[in-house]
Formats: sequence, C-alpha cells, structure tokens
Amino acid sequence: MRFAKRMSRLGTESAFEVLARAQQLEREKGIEVIHLQIGEPDFETPRNISDAAIDSINHGWTHYSAPAGIYETRAAIAEYYHKYQGVKYDPDQVVVTPGSKLIMYSLIMMLAQDGDEVIYPDPGYPIYGSVIDFCGATKVPIPLREKNEFRLDVNELEKLITPRTRLLLINSPENPTSSVLTVEELEKIYRLACDHDFIIMTDEIYSRIMYDAKYHSIAKFDTKQDRVVVADGLSKVYAMCGWRLGWGLMPKEIAAGVIKMQTNITSCATSFVQKAAIEALLGSQDGAEKMIAQFKKRRDFIVDGINKVEGFSCYKPHGAFYVWPNITKTGWESRELAEYMLTELGIAALSGTAFGKYGQGYLRFSYSNSIENIGKAIERLQKAMPSLIKEPVS
Repeated sequence: MRFAKRMSRLGTESAFEVLARAQQLEREKGIEVIHLQIGEPDFETPRNISDAAIDSINHGWTHYSAPAGIYETRAAIAEYYHKYQGVKYDPDQVVVTPGSKLIMYSLIMMLAQDGDEVIYPDPGYPIYGSVIDFCGATKVPIPLREKNEFRLDVNELEKLITPRTRLLLINSPENPTSSVLTVEELEKIYRLACDHDFIIMTDEIYSRIMYDAKYHSIAKFDTKQDRVVVADGLSKVYAMCGWRLGWGLMPKEIAAGVIKMQTNITSCATSFVQKAAIEALLGSQDGAEKMIAQFKKRRDFIVDGINKVEGFSCYKPHGAFYVWPNITKTGWESRELAEYMLTELGIAALSGTAFGKYGQGYLRFSYSNSIENIGKAIERLQKAMPSLIKEPVS
C-alpha cells in the first residue's frame, strides 16, 4: 500500500498504545495491571445527562444538525462560559464539534502553512505537535521546566516569537504536568500576541478540575474577541470521553472557517449528544463536583505516596488529574522505566518523552483510578525501586 508522504508526519497518543499493551499482558499472561496511563475519568456519566440523551433519542433527535451545532446548545455553551469564566460570547461565536480536537485541528490547518511557525508546550499533549507537522508548518516547542512548576516562562516565550509566528497553543491546567498558568502570566502572554499579531488557542478541557486555586482564562483579556480561541468539551469534567462532544468559542471570522472545515470532515456533531449537553452544562452539577472532590483526595494520596518512593520526587499539582514525578535520581531513562514498570511491576504509566523531548526524566501517572489501586501501585514501586536505582544518567 502506498500512502501520501504527509502520513509519515502524523503522530499518535502513547496512552492508547500502552492501554492496548497492558490489556494484552492481562489477557495473555494473566498479569494484574494497574491502569494509571489513560487520561479518562473512571466515573460514570451523571445520570441526569444520560437520561437527557435517552429522552432526546426518544424524541427524534437523531438527524443532522447545522454544521455549527444546534442553536440551543451553542447558547447553553455561551451561558456556561459566562457563568464560570465571566466572559460573554454570542452563540454565533460557538462551534460544536465531535470532541475538542477538531477545534485545534481546524485552527492549525486554517492558520499555519509551510514556513509558518506554531509555538506549543513541551512536554505537552502529543497531538499538538502531530497536527503541526501534518499541516507542514514548523513546530516551535516552549519548554516547561520544573523550576517554574512546569508553567511556560513568558520571557523565554518572547524570545521564540518571530515574524513567522502564527499561533500559540496553551493548555492550563496542562496535560501532562497539570501546571496552571497564573493570571499575571496570562495577561503577559496576551500582550505578546497583540504586539506580534498572532492567535492564541487556549485548551481549557481541564479548567473545571481545580483544587487549590481559582482558574483564570486568557479569554478575559481579549475584550475585542479577535485574538483568542477557546477549546473545551464535556469529556473530562462530566466523565463523557466516549460521547465525543467539544466546542470552540472564537472570533466570528474564525468560526466561519471552522464551520467550513467541519462541513468537509464530520458534517456535524451528534444531535442527541448536543441536546444532552444542555443538561450537562445548565443542569445539576452534583456529579461533576463529587468527581472533582474525589480527584482532590486521590491527588493528595498519590503525591504523598510517590514522594516516599526512592528516586522519585513529585510536586503537588493545582488542577487536572495527572502527576508528573521526576525520576532522574533513579538513573533510568523515562521510556526504559515505564516499560519495566509495565512488564515487571504491572503498573501502566506513560514515559515523559511521549509528551516531547523535554519530558525526559519524568513519568505521567493518571489518578483516574481508585485509591485502593493507586495504593497497590505505590506499594509495588516502594518495594521494587531500592534495588533498581542506577547511577544517574549524565
């Protein structure tokens, strides 16, 4: 089979690869694997949302919608965003998509071409770099360093900007590090975008999953609403990853382009899921709030446990549901240790290098699993690591 050359530039997500390998080990070797690799809440979708979807199916919401989405759903998204972020958008600035990836994909494809540059976080969500490569633009990684709690350094960002910079991708709380940008940093980033004339996409899929700090969106500084695109969705905060419903809030000119992209790629998001989204966003939030409270307990538990593992050190994140421990004192490289943990200890985690070259020396654990299972994983690490420490990698 002969594929187009562009296919060689398309990456993947290691979480799904590790999940498949872990399931194979469970199936073929009978190994009990503790799954800490996948970025998906282990909770059920709240009952009120599921009931709304069933009711929508029973009332005939099984046909195409307009490519931008059902108007009432777009209005609910605008109302929701104003409630939680204090920023008003018109429903005509909202585009509903089958997952928020399509917002990111469309934006990169629309704005960046050969010779253009897109700045993105490293370590960061691997699909950012994959799509930048795929469209033929130039990747410009901004390192996230532990000394800054894995937030991007605004001064370093400024040095990376050139006349060819078309787009900056930010993600806060961030996957994989769970870092959260401060309001002061966000304002400085926005000013750089104005001064150098580039667009910002803010990936806010984890914005509701916060613990010790208030979330701030960079959209609050975009008073003319001509420079920021917000990407968000139902997957994380409502435990709805498989429902595939995301959206973007954006300048109307960009919205027209995203609608055109959607028309060519997916036609529209699923109609009965769009109707259920109204209940998710404007109905009872009890299910989401209970889940977030449980995530906070798990965060405290896993951070405390990992910091007792020889060779590991882990800072306490302020949002999302990942921890990003430093493993440099073990002497192992990230991919090597992640592989050993999976095959020998029955712990599925991700190598830091799955998220970019600056992820070397780190692992990502998702605490979307029970405290009981997290405790088992920590016990296995605590027992195994003292005999596994190597000389530090130079």
